[in-house]
Amino acid sequence: MKRVVEQDQPLAKGDLIVITGAGGFIGGNLALHFSKRGFTNIRAVDKKPLYEWYLHVPGVQNLCLDVSHEENCKRVCEGAVEVYNLAADMGGMGFIEHFRIECLRSILINTNMIESAYRAGTRRYFFSSSACAYNTDLQQDPNVRALKESDAYPAMAERGYGWEKLMSEMFCQEYWAERGMKTFIARFHNVYGPHGTWDGGREKAPAALSRKVIEAKDTGAKDITLWGDGTRTRSFMYIDDCVAGIDKIVHCDDLIATPINLGSSELVSINELLTKIENVAGLKERLHRHYDLDAPMGVAGRNSDNTFIKQVLGWEPSTSLDTGLAATYQWIEEQYLRRKAGKRVGIG
Repeated sequence: MKRVVEQDQPLAKGDLIVITGAGGFIGGNLALHFSKRGFTNIRAVDKKPLYEWYLHVPGVQNLCLDVSHEENCKRVCEGAVEVYNLAADMGGMGFIEHFRIECLRSILINTNMIESAYRAGTRRYFFSSSACAYNTDLQQDPNVRALKESDAYPAMAERGYGWEKLMSEMFCQEYWAERGMKTFIARFHNVYGPHGTWDGGREKAPAALSRKVIEAKDTGAKDITLWGDGTRTRSFMYIDDCVAGIDKIVHCDDLIATPINLGSSELVSINELLTKIENVAGLKERLHRHYDLDAPMGVAGRNSDNTFIKQVLGWEPSTSLDTGLAATYQWIEEQYLRRKAGKRVGIG
C-alpha cells in the first residue's frame, strides 16, 4: 500500500537547517546556498577542526563533531526541521580504492543520523549518495550508455564506497515506508569547482589535472602523468548546479525516498578533459602525456542519464564543462601561487 504524502508547512527563514559534512566542499557550498537564500538558522557540522573547513559562512553555527557517534547525532539533530547529511569519509578514485574500510564505516554516520533526525521530528532528511552505487558490470566500456536510476539493481556496486551508499539509500527508503519520515536521495556524479580539494590525494580529476597543468606551466615542465590510459570517460557536475539540485530535490514530494541522478550528462574522456584544461591555461604546446597504468582508474565509463530529473523537476545541471573548468582552474591557480608565496591556501 502506497503511503499518503501529507503536505508540510513551507520552510520558514528561521527554521533550523542542519548540514553535516559542512566543512567539506559540497556541504560548505550548500550552507552558502541557503544563507544566500535568506535562511538565518543554519547549523553546520563537521569533524574537522574549523581551521580546516573549506568554507566559513558568516552567521552560520559551526560545530566540530564526529557524527559517526550516536550521541553527537542526537545533539546535532535537536530542533532540526531539515537535515542534509553529506558527511562521509571519501575522496577521489585514489582514496576510494585504497581506503575501502574507511568508506564502508561511513554507514555508521547515516545510520545514527537518520535515527536521530527521526526522533527529533525532522520533516525532511537528505542523503548524499553516489553514482558509485551503480552496477559496475554496466560500466566496462568508455563508450558507456548513460546510467538511469534503475541500473543500481541487480546490485554490483563499487567495492567499499559504492556498497555503503547503496545500503544507506535503503535505510532512507525504509524510514519513509515504515516510519513516514520524508527522505530524499541524490546520486552525485563527480562534483567539482572552486573551493574543492585540489591537492593531497583526495582530489578528483578536474582539480588534479588543473594542478598538474599549473605546476607544469610554472616550472616549464613539458610532461604530465595521467592515471590510466586516458580513454576512461566520466561526466563532471559544477558545484553551483549540485547545490541547486539538492535544494530542488528535497522540496519535491514526488521524489520522496526515490534515488535520483544528480550529475551532468556531458561525457568526456580523461584525455579530452586534459585538453580542455590546457586550453584554459593558454598552453601553446600540448604537454607530453605519460600514462600510469598501475594507478587507480575506476570503471571504464560512467555518465548520468538525466531523463528522470528533467521529467520530474523540469531541470538538469546545465553549466558546461568549459565554463566550470575556467572558474575552477583560476581558483586553483590562485591557491597554487599563494602557497608558493608562503601564504595560507584553501586545500580542504
